[in-house]
Amino acid sequence: MNSTKHENNEMPHRSRREDGYSGLPLTAAGTSRRATLQDVAKDAGVSVSAVSKVVRGASGVSAHMLQTVTSSIERLGYRPHAGARGLRGRSFTVGVMIGDILSPFQPEVVQGISAELESSPYQEIIVVGGISPDRQKRCIEALVDRQVDGLILVAPWMEVDWIESLARSTPTVVVGLHGAASYFDTVVDDDREGARLIVEHLVSLGHRHIVHTSAPSAGKKKPFVLSHTARREGYELAMKAHGLDPDVVVTMYTEEGGHLAATEIMGRDILPTAIFAGADIAAFGVLRALEDKGIRVPQDITITGYDNIYASTIGRIALTTVDQSGSLTGSVSAKLLLERMNGRDQPVQYVVGPKLITRSTSAEPRSNAQIRAGAR
Repeated sequence: MNSTKHENNEMPHRSRREDGYSGLPLTAAGTSRRATLQDVAKDAGVSVSAVSKVVRGASGVSAHMLQTVTSSIERLGYRPHAGARGLRGRSFTVGVMIGDILSPFQPEVVQGISAELESSPYQEIIVVGGISPDRQKRCIEALVDRQVDGLILVAPWMEVDWIESLARSTPTVVVGLHGAASYFDTVVDDDREGARLIVEHLVSLGHRHIVHTSAPSAGKKKPFVLSHTARREGYELAMKAHGLDPDVVVTMYTEEGGHLAATEIMGRDILPTAIFAGADIAAFGVLRALEDKGIRVPQDITITGYDNIYASTIGRIALTTVDQSGSLTGSVSAKLLLERMNGRDQPVQYVVGPKLITRSTSAEPRSNAQIRAGAR
């Protein structure tokens, strides 16, 4: 990874007045208070998000929308807060968008970011965007409207062109997105290799029917894919390399998603001997479903995950998984963003090397008859 020396500058003195007010008589609808984005949106009859796009010069704004919002801005005397940012310099905040707080891996990434920023003058602001591209965009725009100095986006589901446009004006690092970007940095695990490690491990134990649970596609055009898609590709390639047929069940990377996938799989006439859950949290759902049916792990069926979250290390669970180090991922992301905010403009792609962690949920396979007999 290309990197520059990190030097944390001292935070400059800032006055108590943080809104950039210059003493000019700014008004909203004839009042003495300062006009806001909400005032402009109400006057123009559009959403706050639409006003934000016009103010920031974002792409995708129609000529009619531009004229409507601009007219309201002029009528109300609205001053965009970007001007205030210019008056006082940096805000010394970093926006972090994650998809889910219930997925333990993403909070581990945030911990790595927080630890890396601890010795810097920057403070992270965290938002939860879910997996809806529209909601994620609104969350990111809200961070930009608050004048964050940079962005770290964890597994964003929106189109890459939108992120590229965003990164032209705001230093940005994206976690979990495979592909070479032009204007932002990426931090990814080598998911294809990690999936291969799991398949190789299971095949070496004698497994031939291995089911993989994968999250839904984010609809990105190759070569840009999110981690779960790269993971699925690695699984399929490894299975075919051994002359085996891939078997994929699409589910959410949640505990409930794993439970639903396992319930579906266990309803089949022919059962697999191993299930490779695409994330540890999904593997926990698989384990719960099997326990409900009296199916033992690993005596009856092998279960593996991916992430090596802390709960996977607990003795009673002891999940075989792949370590991609959420803490390291977060730390590197923050380092790259600091470099970006300090002037680097060349894109960097940092790849975290995966490591197979074998624990007690994987063993040699048993036959269908043995599994069903054990469940009775």
